Amino acid sequence: MTGRVVHFELPADELARATSFYGEVFGWGLIPTGPGSALARTAPSDEYGQPTDAGAINGAFAARQAPITVPVVTIGVDDIEKTLERVEAHGGRRVQAKTPVGDFGFVAYFTDTENNTVGLWEYAAKS
Repeated sequence: MTGRVVHFELPADELARATSFYGEVFGWGLIPTGPGSALARTAPSDEYGQPTDAGAINGAFAARQAPITVPVVTIGVDDIEKTLERVEAHGGRRVQAKTPVGDFGFVAYFTDTENNTVGLWEYAAKS
């Protein structure tokens, strides 16, 4: 289903400090994904990282840099390109083009009419 918040991203100035804080305070499972980034499992998840608890979402930490300079919510869509066209038609602006994320899917970012940065997520087709 599209249009739901499916992910969040938190910027970090010091990844080890941020992941330690959220792991210890909230019990999140944190999986390093590269320099300056880590996945945050906030709920039980399947092999694709999708939460198995209804209504739960997982997230990530990223080095604080554009476009992730403040917390960002990410909305699931069927087609990022078509969604970005609708965003622009209604006064929003593309910030980052559709970019692959491993074999999991694609991400893009836009700013809305209030200058908030919002992510878009399109799952890759499952085999």
